[in-house]
Amino acid sequence: MTVDLFAGIPVRDYAAAAAWYERLLGAPPSFLPNDSEAVWELAEHRYVFIEVRPDHAGHAMHTVFVSDFDASIAQIAERGLEPAGRETYDNGVRKATFRDPDGNEIGFGGGPV
Repeated sequence: MTVDLFAGIPVRDYAAAAAWYERLLGAPPSFLPNDSEAVWELAEHRYVFIEVRPDHAGHAMHTVFVSDFDASIAQIAERGLEPAGRETYDNGVRKATFRDPDGNEIGFGGGPV
């Protein structure tokens, strides 16, 4: 069975959010289903999308686990974004949390060093 994942992120300002997510993800949207949504394919069958839903903006919390944590965080920094916080858990797993203009949390996690 194939499973597709679409993780939604409610935003207030489409243009500001789309520009921020392009910087975070390092690419323009993979497709635009309509005037109030933008979709990025992170990996096959795995998508993140923004949608203008002002009443819900700022409440999303997603974490993307990446194989090369240090390189991913460095690439995001090269595009001008710094994490709002960093954590290392007792088992060595690391996480960097970014906050979009609405306060939605997008974390990047990686295995122990």
